[in-house]
Amino acid sequence: MTEKFAGLRAKMSPDAQERVQAKAQELLAELPLNELRQARGLSQKTLSEVLHVQQPAIAKMEKRTDMYISTLRSHIEAMGGQLEVIARFPDCAVKISNFADLDERHG
Repeated sequence: MTEKFAGLRAKMSPDAQERVQAKAQELLAELPLNELRQARGLSQKTLSEVLHVQQPAIAKMEKRTDMYISTLRSHIEAMGGQLEVIARFPDCAVKISNFADLDERHG
């Protein structure tokens, strides 16, 4: 007989539960687009309906390694998120603001 994860977690020490939670957050902090979509509980079909494209277009985009920032931004916003472009340097991180008003400038 298998036990539900919630039951197993409840048996763990508070320290172990904290370590598991930290690891889960670490894993969720960096995901490919398809895994991000799945983690958000969305299907390719649902996302395609929000973006007004065919489902194969979502599959194709999720496999791309290069795309326009506006395309990625639309995809992230369709999942309920907000895209920020950050340049990281050894001494600082800078949010690039050129992309903040894409809809206003190109809409």
